[in-house]
Amino acid sequence: MVTMTIAHSDVLDAVRADLPPGVASEVRLVEWGVRGPLPVGVDPAEVDVVVVPNFAVGAAMFARVTELPALRAIQLPSAGFEHALGHVPPGVVLCNGRGVHDAGTAELALALTLASQRGVVDAVRAMPEGRWEPEVRASLADRRVLVLGAGAIGSAIARRLDAFEAEVVRVARTARDEQGVHVHGVDELDALLPTVDIVIAVLPLSDATHRLVDAGFLARMRDGALLVNVGRGAVVDTDALLAETSSGRLRAALDVTDPEPLPADHPLWQVPGVLITPHLGGNTNATTPRLAALLRRQLGHLVAGEDLENVVARG
Repeated sequence: MVTMTIAHSDVLDAVRADLPPGVASEVRLVEWGVRGPLPVGVDPAEVDVVVVPNFAVGAAMFARVTELPALRAIQLPSAGFEHALGHVPPGVVLCNGRGVHDAGTAELALALTLASQRGVVDAVRAMPEGRWEPEVRASLADRRVLVLGAGAIGSAIARRLDAFEAEVVRVARTARDEQGVHVHGVDELDALLPTVDIVIAVLPLSDATHRLVDAGFLARMRDGALLVNVGRGAVVDTDALLAETSSGRLRAALDVTDPEPLPADHPLWQVPGVLITPHLGGNTNATTPRLAALLRRQLGHLVAGEDLENVVARG
Protein backbone atom coordinates (compact mmCIF):
# COMPACT_ATOMS: atom_id res chain seq x y z
CA MET A 1 0.00 0.00 0.00
CA VAL A 2 1.31 3.44 -0.99
CA THR A 3 0.28 6.32 1.27
CA MET A 4 0.31 9.87 -0.10
CA THR A 5 -0.64 12.92 1.95
CA ILE A 6 -2.09 15.88 0.05
CA ALA A 7 -2.32 19.35 1.55
CA HIS A 8 -5.45 20.58 -0.21
CA SER A 9 -8.83 18.85 -0.16
CA ASP A 10 -9.79 19.91 -3.69
CA VAL A 11 -6.60 18.38 -5.07
CA LEU A 12 -7.15 15.18 -3.07
CA ASP A 13 -10.73 14.90 -4.36
CA ALA A 14 -9.57 15.43 -7.94
CA VAL A 15 -6.89 12.73 -7.61
CA ARG A 16 -9.28 10.24 -6.04
CA ALA A 17 -12.03 10.87 -8.59
CA ASP A 18 -10.04 9.62 -11.54
CA LEU A 19 -7.58 7.04 -10.22
CA PRO A 20 -7.28 3.94 -12.42
CA PRO A 21 -8.81 0.94 -10.60
CA GLY A 22 -5.52 -0.95 -10.56
CA VAL A 23 -3.86 1.98 -8.79
CA ALA A 24 -6.76 2.98 -6.53
CA SER A 25 -6.75 -0.39 -4.79
CA GLU A 26 -3.06 0.01 -3.94
CA VAL A 27 -2.99 3.56 -2.56
CA ARG A 28 -4.20 5.49 0.45
CA LEU A 29 -4.81 9.23 0.17
CA VAL A 30 -4.71 11.35 3.32
CA GLU A 31 -5.46 15.06 3.66
CA TRP A 32 -2.66 16.71 5.63
CA GLY A 33 -1.69 20.36 5.45
CA VAL A 34 1.71 19.70 7.11
CA ARG A 35 1.01 22.54 9.55
CA GLY A 36 0.24 20.22 12.45
CA PRO A 37 0.30 16.55 13.46
CA LEU A 38 -0.77 13.83 11.07
CA PRO A 39 -4.48 12.98 11.25
CA VAL A 40 -5.48 10.47 13.90
CA GLY A 41 -5.03 6.91 12.70
CA VAL A 42 -2.22 7.66 10.27
CA ASP A 43 1.04 5.99 11.23
CA PRO A 44 4.06 8.21 10.36
CA ALA A 45 5.94 5.05 9.38
CA GLU A 46 3.41 4.39 6.62
CA VAL A 47 3.68 7.70 4.75
CA ASP A 48 5.49 7.37 1.41
CA VAL A 49 4.88 10.74 -0.27
CA VAL A 50 4.02 14.18 1.08
CA VAL A 51 2.49 16.76 -1.25
CA VAL A 52 3.19 20.07 0.47
CA PRO A 53 0.91 23.14 0.31
CA ASN A 54 0.99 25.64 -2.52
CA PHE A 55 2.09 28.53 -0.33
CA ALA A 56 3.80 29.36 2.99
CA VAL A 57 6.13 26.39 2.97
CA GLY A 58 8.92 27.06 5.45
CA ALA A 59 11.57 25.33 7.50
CA ALA A 60 9.14 24.42 10.29
CA MET A 61 6.89 22.63 7.84
CA PHE A 62 9.76 20.69 6.30
CA ALA A 63 10.90 19.75 9.81
CA ARG A 64 7.62 17.86 10.27
CA VAL A 65 8.26 16.01 7.03
CA THR A 66 11.65 14.81 8.28
CA GLU A 67 9.86 12.98 11.12
CA LEU A 68 8.39 10.46 8.68
CA PRO A 69 10.77 7.46 8.77
CA ALA A 70 9.54 5.69 5.62
CA LEU A 71 9.19 8.79 3.45
CA ARG A 72 10.27 8.29 -0.15
CA ALA A 73 9.37 11.57 -1.85
CA ILE A 74 8.37 15.18 -1.27
CA GLN A 75 6.17 16.54 -4.04
CA LEU A 76 6.01 20.29 -4.62
CA PRO A 77 3.02 21.80 -6.44
CA SER A 78 5.28 24.57 -7.75
CA ALA A 79 7.80 24.56 -10.56
CA GLY A 80 10.20 26.50 -8.33
CA PHE A 81 12.00 24.41 -5.77
CA GLU A 82 14.77 26.56 -4.33
CA HIS A 83 12.82 26.96 -1.05
CA ALA A 84 12.93 23.20 -0.48
CA LEU A 85 16.62 22.62 -1.11
CA GLY A 86 18.44 21.83 2.11
CA HIS A 87 15.29 20.38 3.68
CA VAL A 88 15.23 17.01 1.90
CA PRO A 89 15.95 14.12 4.29
CA PRO A 90 18.54 11.51 3.32
CA GLY A 91 17.18 8.89 0.95
CA VAL A 92 14.22 11.08 -0.08
CA VAL A 93 13.69 12.58 -3.55
CA LEU A 94 12.28 16.03 -4.19
CA CYS A 95 9.91 16.42 -7.15
CA ASN A 96 8.63 19.72 -8.50
CA GLY A 97 5.44 20.61 -10.36
CA ARG A 98 7.01 20.94 -13.79
CA GLY A 99 4.21 21.06 -16.34
CA VAL A 100 1.49 22.04 -13.89
CA HIS A 101 1.84 25.80 -14.26
CA ASP A 102 3.16 26.08 -17.82
CA ALA A 103 -0.05 27.24 -19.47
CA GLY A 104 -1.15 29.59 -16.70
CA THR A 105 2.20 31.33 -16.38
CA ALA A 106 2.63 31.56 -20.15
CA GLU A 107 -0.85 33.06 -20.47
CA LEU A 108 -0.04 35.69 -17.86
CA ALA A 109 3.31 36.49 -19.47
CA LEU A 110 1.51 37.19 -22.73
CA ALA A 111 -1.26 39.13 -20.97
CA LEU A 112 1.25 41.38 -19.19
CA THR A 113 3.18 41.91 -22.40
CA LEU A 114 0.10 42.77 -24.44
CA ALA A 115 -1.35 45.03 -21.73
CA SER A 116 1.89 46.97 -21.60
CA GLN A 117 2.48 47.12 -25.35
CA ARG A 118 -1.06 48.06 -26.34
CA GLY A 119 -1.71 50.60 -23.57
CA VAL A 120 -4.42 48.60 -21.80
CA VAL A 121 -3.14 49.74 -18.41
CA ASP A 122 -3.41 53.41 -19.37
CA ALA A 123 -6.89 52.86 -20.79
CA VAL A 124 -8.09 51.24 -17.55
CA ARG A 125 -6.67 54.12 -15.53
CA ALA A 126 -8.48 56.59 -17.81
CA MET A 127 -11.89 54.90 -17.52
CA PRO A 128 -13.02 56.36 -14.15
CA GLU A 129 -12.53 59.85 -15.60
CA GLY A 130 -14.13 59.01 -18.94
CA ARG A 131 -10.99 60.03 -20.84
CA TRP A 132 -10.84 58.94 -24.49
CA GLU A 133 -7.18 59.16 -25.48
CA PRO A 134 -6.35 57.12 -28.60
CA GLU A 135 -2.71 56.94 -29.61
CA VAL A 136 -0.37 54.73 -31.58
CA ARG A 137 1.08 52.05 -29.31
CA ALA A 138 3.72 49.36 -29.75
CA SER A 139 2.69 46.03 -31.24
CA LEU A 140 3.70 42.56 -30.20
CA ALA A 141 3.71 41.43 -33.82
CA ASP A 142 7.11 41.94 -35.46
CA ARG A 143 8.76 42.74 -32.13
CA ARG A 144 11.93 40.92 -31.11
CA VAL A 145 11.32 39.20 -27.76
CA LEU A 146 14.01 37.61 -25.62
CA VAL A 147 12.73 34.78 -23.41
CA LEU A 148 15.19 34.38 -20.54
CA GLY A 149 14.78 30.79 -19.37
CA ALA A 150 14.27 27.87 -21.74
CA GLY A 151 12.58 25.36 -19.43
CA ALA A 152 9.01 24.12 -19.74
CA ILE A 153 7.40 27.49 -18.97
CA GLY A 154 9.84 29.40 -21.15
CA SER A 155 9.09 27.05 -24.02
CA ALA A 156 5.34 27.52 -23.47
CA ILE A 157 5.81 31.29 -23.63
CA ALA A 158 7.89 31.00 -26.80
CA ARG A 159 5.20 28.91 -28.52
CA ARG A 160 2.59 31.54 -27.77
CA LEU A 161 4.83 34.35 -28.96
CA ASP A 162 5.24 32.51 -32.26
CA ALA A 163 1.46 32.63 -32.67
CA PHE A 164 1.56 36.43 -32.20
CA GLU A 165 4.10 36.75 -35.02
CA ALA A 166 6.90 37.95 -32.75
CA GLU A 167 10.55 37.07 -33.34
CA VAL A 168 11.61 34.96 -30.37
CA VAL A 169 15.16 34.86 -29.02
CA ARG A 170 15.60 32.02 -26.51
CA VAL A 171 18.28 32.22 -23.80
CA ALA A 172 19.29 29.55 -21.29
CA ARG A 173 22.27 28.85 -19.06
CA THR A 174 24.20 27.30 -21.93
CA ALA A 175 23.83 27.54 -25.69
CA ARG A 176 22.36 24.59 -27.53
CA ASP A 177 20.18 23.54 -30.43
CA GLU A 178 17.00 21.64 -29.66
CA GLN A 179 14.21 20.58 -31.99
CA GLY A 180 15.60 22.75 -34.74
CA VAL A 181 15.67 25.89 -32.58
CA HIS A 182 18.82 27.67 -31.40
CA VAL A 183 19.01 28.57 -27.72
CA HIS A 184 21.58 31.21 -26.78
CA GLY A 185 23.67 31.06 -23.63
CA VAL A 186 23.54 33.70 -20.88
CA ASP A 187 27.09 34.64 -21.82
CA GLU A 188 25.61 36.17 -24.99
CA LEU A 189 23.26 38.55 -23.15
CA ASP A 190 25.52 41.58 -23.48
CA ALA A 191 25.26 41.36 -27.25
CA LEU A 192 21.60 40.33 -27.39
CA LEU A 193 19.97 42.85 -25.03
CA PRO A 194 20.44 45.93 -27.24
CA THR A 195 18.75 44.08 -30.13
CA VAL A 196 15.42 43.19 -28.48
CA ASP A 197 12.23 45.12 -27.71
CA ILE A 198 10.98 42.93 -24.85
CA VAL A 199 12.63 40.69 -22.28
CA ILE A 200 10.49 38.06 -20.56
CA ALA A 201 12.27 36.53 -17.56
CA VAL A 202 11.06 33.13 -16.38
CA LEU A 203 14.07 32.01 -14.37
CA PRO A 204 14.22 29.94 -11.18
CA LEU A 205 16.09 31.53 -8.29
CA SER A 206 19.62 30.33 -7.65
CA ASP A 207 23.03 31.79 -6.86
CA ALA A 208 23.58 32.19 -10.59
CA THR A 209 20.28 34.00 -11.25
CA HIS A 210 20.03 36.14 -8.10
CA ARG A 211 19.87 39.74 -9.39
CA LEU A 212 21.01 38.65 -12.82
CA VAL A 213 18.85 41.48 -14.09
CA ASP A 214 20.93 44.21 -12.48
CA ALA A 215 21.79 47.80 -13.36
CA GLY A 216 24.21 46.68 -16.06
CA PHE A 217 21.68 44.31 -17.61
CA LEU A 218 19.00 47.01 -17.67
CA ALA A 219 21.40 49.61 -19.06
CA ARG A 220 22.03 47.37 -22.07
CA MET A 221 18.32 47.19 -22.90
CA ARG A 222 17.29 49.60 -25.65
CA ASP A 223 15.32 52.77 -24.84
CA GLY A 224 11.60 52.09 -24.41
CA ALA A 225 12.07 48.34 -23.98
CA LEU A 226 9.80 46.28 -21.74
CA LEU A 227 10.90 43.90 -18.98
CA VAL A 228 8.39 41.22 -17.98
CA ASN A 229 9.15 39.02 -14.96
CA VAL A 230 7.05 35.92 -14.28
CA GLY A 231 9.83 33.84 -12.70
CA ARG A 232 11.22 34.89 -9.32
CA GLY A 233 11.30 38.42 -7.95
CA ALA A 234 14.89 38.32 -6.72
CA VAL A 235 16.15 37.68 -10.25
CA VAL A 236 15.70 41.44 -10.71
CA ASP A 237 17.48 44.18 -8.78
CA THR A 238 14.44 46.19 -7.68
CA ASP A 239 16.34 49.40 -6.97
CA ALA A 240 17.98 49.32 -10.40
CA LEU A 241 14.61 48.67 -12.06
CA LEU A 242 13.01 51.51 -10.13
CA ALA A 243 15.70 53.89 -11.35
CA GLU A 244 15.29 52.89 -15.01
CA THR A 245 11.47 52.91 -15.00
CA SER A 246 11.18 56.13 -12.97
CA SER A 247 13.26 57.89 -15.60
CA GLY A 248 10.85 56.64 -18.27
CA ARG A 249 13.61 54.90 -20.21
CA LEU A 250 12.30 51.38 -19.58
CA ARG A 251 8.91 49.83 -18.85
CA ALA A 252 8.14 46.80 -16.69
CA ALA A 253 5.38 44.27 -16.08
CA LEU A 254 5.92 42.18 -12.96
CA ASP A 255 4.06 39.21 -11.54
CA VAL A 256 6.82 38.68 -8.96
CA THR A 257 8.77 41.24 -6.95
CA ASP A 258 11.58 41.57 -4.46
CA PRO A 259 10.48 41.94 -1.72
CA GLU A 260 7.25 39.99 -2.14
CA PRO A 261 4.63 41.08 -1.50
CA LEU A 262 5.75 44.55 -2.51
CA PRO A 263 5.05 46.95 0.40
CA ALA A 264 2.07 49.23 -0.20
CA ASP A 265 4.26 52.31 0.09
CA HIS A 266 6.93 51.11 -2.32
CA PRO A 267 7.51 53.75 -5.05
CA LEU A 268 7.42 51.12 -7.82
CA TRP A 269 3.61 51.00 -7.47
CA GLN A 270 3.38 54.60 -8.66
CA VAL A 271 5.64 54.48 -11.73
CA PRO A 272 3.48 55.13 -14.83
CA GLY A 273 5.23 52.57 -17.05
CA VAL A 274 5.02 49.73 -14.53
CA LEU A 275 2.32 47.05 -14.25
CA ILE A 276 2.28 44.78 -11.19
CA THR A 277 0.15 41.69 -10.53
CA PRO A 278 0.19 39.73 -7.24
CA HIS A 279 1.97 36.51 -8.28
CA LEU A 280 -0.92 35.18 -10.35
CA GLY A 281 1.13 33.05 -12.75
CA GLY A 282 -0.13 29.59 -11.85
CA ASN A 283 -3.21 30.76 -9.99
CA THR A 284 -5.88 29.56 -12.42
CA ASN A 285 -8.64 26.97 -12.45
CA ALA A 286 -6.46 24.84 -14.73
CA THR A 287 -3.94 24.27 -11.94
CA THR A 288 -5.80 21.78 -9.75
CA PRO A 289 -6.69 19.37 -12.60
CA ARG A 290 -3.11 19.47 -13.89
CA LEU A 291 -1.61 18.91 -10.45
CA ALA A 292 -4.05 16.06 -9.84
CA ALA A 293 -3.03 14.46 -13.14
CA LEU A 294 0.64 14.66 -12.11
CA LEU A 295 -0.11 13.08 -8.73
CA ARG A 296 -2.06 10.24 -10.35
CA ARG A 297 0.93 9.55 -12.58
CA GLN A 298 3.27 9.62 -9.57
CA LEU A 299 1.07 7.13 -7.73
CA GLY A 300 1.06 4.88 -10.78
CA HIS A 301 4.87 4.99 -10.87
CA LEU A 302 5.11 4.11 -7.18
CA VAL A 303 2.67 1.21 -7.46
CA ALA A 304 4.59 -0.12 -10.49
CA GLY A 305 7.96 0.32 -8.79
CA GLU A 306 9.05 2.93 -11.33
CA ASP A 307 11.05 6.13 -10.93
CA LEU A 308 9.07 9.29 -10.21
CA GLU A 309 8.74 12.20 -12.61
CA ASN A 310 10.22 15.67 -12.09
CA VAL A 311 12.95 14.66 -9.64
CA VAL A 312 14.99 17.81 -9.01
CA ALA A 313 17.01 16.85 -5.91
CA ARG A 314 17.90 13.90 -3.70
CA GLY A 315 18.55 13.93 0.01
